[in-house]
Amino acid sequence: MKNKIRAGVPIQLVSAAVSLGLLVAGSQAMAQERVASIDLMTTTESYDPIRYEAAFIIAERWRELGFEVNVQPTEFSTALERFYDQQDFDATILGWSGRTDRLDPQFFLSTLDSRQSNPGGNNPGGYENPEFDALFDEQSQAFDMDERQRIVQEMQELYKPDAPLVVLFHRDEVVAFNHDAFEGINPMAGEGLYSEWGPMEARPVGDRATLRIGGPQEPDNLNPLASTSVWGWKWMRLYYDRLVRLSADVEPLPWAAESVEQVDDNTVAVTLRQGMTFHDGEPVTAEDVAFTWNYYLDQDYSYFNSYLDALERAEQVNEYTVHFHLSEPSASFASISLSQIPILPKHLWEEIEDASTLSPSQIPTVGSGPFVHERFDRGEFMALSKFEDHFHADEIAVDGVEFIIYADMEGVYTGLQTGQIDVTAWRMEPGQIGLAEGEEHLTVVNVPDFGYFHMTYNLRREPFDDRAVRRALTMATDRERMVNVLLDGRGEVGSSVIAPVNTFWHAPFVERFDFDMEAARAELEEAGYAWDDEGRLVR
Repeated sequence: MKNKIRAGVPIQLVSAAVSLGLLVAGSQAMAQERVASIDLMTTTESYDPIRYEAAFIIAERWRELGFEVNVQPTEFSTALERFYDQQDFDATILGWSGRTDRLDPQFFLSTLDSRQSNPGGNNPGGYENPEFDALFDEQSQAFDMDERQRIVQEMQELYKPDAPLVVLFHRDEVVAFNHDAFEGINPMAGEGLYSEWGPMEARPVGDRATLRIGGPQEPDNLNPLASTSVWGWKWMRLYYDRLVRLSADVEPLPWAAESVEQVDDNTVAVTLRQGMTFHDGEPVTAEDVAFTWNYYLDQDYSYFNSYLDALERAEQVNEYTVHFHLSEPSASFASISLSQIPILPKHLWEEIEDASTLSPSQIPTVGSGPFVHERFDRGEFMALSKFEDHFHADEIAVDGVEFIIYADMEGVYTGLQTGQIDVTAWRMEPGQIGLAEGEEHLTVVNVPDFGYFHMTYNLRREPFDDRAVRRALTMATDRERMVNVLLDGRGEVGSSVIAPVNTFWHAPFVERFDFDMEAARAELEEAGYAWDDEGRLVR
């Protein structure tokens, strides 16, 4: 069909009008482009029903806001691998445990340091803020506590408006132990009863001297240069020694180190305890310590980067003395960093060029710690025996530790109730707490947590590369419902990566992003978003 040209209208004007119409139509098409759908990765219901249900609470409100959301329950170790190593996620619900060393702000702040955003690092979401990074370095070097406190609180106020992640809640650690079997098991803040001190302080009440712990999760692996889960490290730190151990009050106690001395701003001298041996009988020397720290520096293992950032090299001075040479002063190196790196036997590790490639059967499990690695049956059972030649052996009343791995917390509670285990390694579910409190042989312990459950956005992907979207999604996350319904009130809505219970370092006046659907919609509208006829969000 031929185009009909109205009389008196030049053909050039008609062509221009047609072109203009196409441009307008194209602009309208672009304006109506739907925002990318979201895959929300969480743990499976059997592993943690709280995180599982939290994902559906989040998805419900996000869909109401106009997003297409797919909840992806994922096996825990697979979720860790996708989150840390592959960074293959849109948004993920996981958690950071409140280990004692993390009462110092260095670690949790490092999870937002852009230099930790490489695969395997502690900032998988990829948040980048040069001002935040500069302040991170500044607080690391501030030896004056008041000045460091000011910087740490400023950092929390700085990152919050960008909403790179949502601190969902701090969940109380409600755990239990069988006081008819063991006594002297004291809780630690953030760690509950399954801490490194528990097996060293527990005292048998009856004839059995093997402490049995039960939990729903096994270590991701027992490679000290690959493990990225608390489950791996809670186990390994029982058979590896470190130079310093932290008390429940975060007091650094010389452990494998006889003394720690700050020689100058950039040098820390450690004198090693004499007479120590590895579990295979070889002596522990300064050569092993220097090798270990330099080995960690040279390997492509990002998990400990926040503890190693200031270190240039470790130098063996003599048989029992090591100098740690720092690139800059570090306020936390002597007290915190020295408490984290396990001492490896050089004679077993020096020929391993790339530790990340080791198969489970190739991983050396020889340390110098108070317990000896005996057995790991994946998915079922782990065992340690007391190391009688350890310098702390006379203070340890148990003859070993066993860890029974259950499919879920229902199994853990049944094991505790029937005497199959003595201690729970993981929080009891709200419905189990009242039952445990009614059992005469059980003691229930409630410890506030300074760790947190988080939902991290992948800022490298749409739509999370848009600050306004992240802010709106955070406002549309009903964390109050999670605490009140899922946790039965046993927890606190999150506000910052530094928990309110950590009062000295916590910034109390950061932007809170309270649940508010109207505010979330307004945030999107102001950023130029709209909704189509089906209620889907469009650009």
